[in-house]
Amino acid sequence: MAADHYLPAKPENVVWGWLPTDAKPAVTVKSGETVRIDTINHQGATQAEDPVTFLGKLGVKPEEVLQDARDFWASRSTRPRDQGRTGAHILTGPVAVAGAEPGDMLEIQILELSTRVPWGINTASDRSGVFATDYPGSKPGDPGSGVTGANLSNLIRTAVVNGREVALFSDSIHIPLAPFMGTMAVAPRSPQVGQPGVTVAGIQSSKPPGPYGGNMDIKALVAGTSLFLPVFQPGALFYAGDSHGVQGDGEVSGNALEQSLSGVFRFVLHKGMTITAPRAETPTHYIVMGIDQDLDRAMRMAVLEAVNFLVKEKGLTPAKAFSLCSLAVDFRVSEAVDDTQNVSGYIPKSLFAGN
Repeated sequence: MAADHYLPAKPENVVWGWLPTDAKPAVTVKSGETVRIDTINHQGATQAEDPVTFLGKLGVKPEEVLQDARDFWASRSTRPRDQGRTGAHILTGPVAVAGAEPGDMLEIQILELSTRVPWGINTASDRSGVFATDYPGSKPGDPGSGVTGANLSNLIRTAVVNGREVALFSDSIHIPLAPFMGTMAVAPRSPQVGQPGVTVAGIQSSKPPGPYGGNMDIKALVAGTSLFLPVFQPGALFYAGDSHGVQGDGEVSGNALEQSLSGVFRFVLHKGMTITAPRAETPTHYIVMGIDQDLDRAMRMAVLEAVNFLVKEKGLTPAKAFSLCSLAVDFRVSEAVDDTQNVSGYIPKSLFAGN
């Protein structure tokens, strides 16, 4: 698909592990324009060993290693602002939207997503993801997970089988790909590093999601959907990355099928439309989000966002909206492994006349 602008994942167009609020825009667009954004996944590009050698041990051929990944790896020593941040993700951006100001809302229409390499990596061990000792639900003295034989880096090939791109998990298990960006974000209002609520030198780690979007890992954000984010900084300053070939809700091992993608996005600015948390829209559902370290609070916040949406957008009373949430809205744990829990409420469009 052709786009108005192209943003390659060259070293000068990416950040590593954080969301700067003062970065020079890599590209500036007008509302309604489209951008093709290339991303490179951190798996295979951030380790101490060079990508060709590291990935070669897992079975990746040299010609299957993106030049973007090689160039990023070679640029690590030139990234003093990036080193020491708490996130692992490589993010492409920022895209500035002309006229965007705090208090506006940015709509990101996801028009196309495609894989750039025929492989991805999933990391899984008996102490990763929800079994990690730093998982928010972990308690001192919890026994090990009991998961034995887990390999820290599992290379999974992807291919087109019977006309559909799949992950070749095993000879008998083929997982249909559903590519999406695990991270889509605008520059935050109040950057914070480490655990939510702790601010250090105005640095926002790429690991936890927040009001700015970020590492939401919502698998429904495939091509054909739209994401809505509040604007906190002039120009909005949009970043994308942590690209995934496929993921289950929860992302329980700590990551998905980490796979480099290319995507086409349309940016639409809504002046003076203020929202307090990320929202999304698919062809069949409105999606609201609750993000917190505590899963119960994340659920509570997601329900409150759903009630507020139904009151403001659909004209329900708060009591009716709360009742509808219990009867017809699904609340899913989109991800639970990034310092915070992300609960997403799926509101069916089919409930409303005219949809």
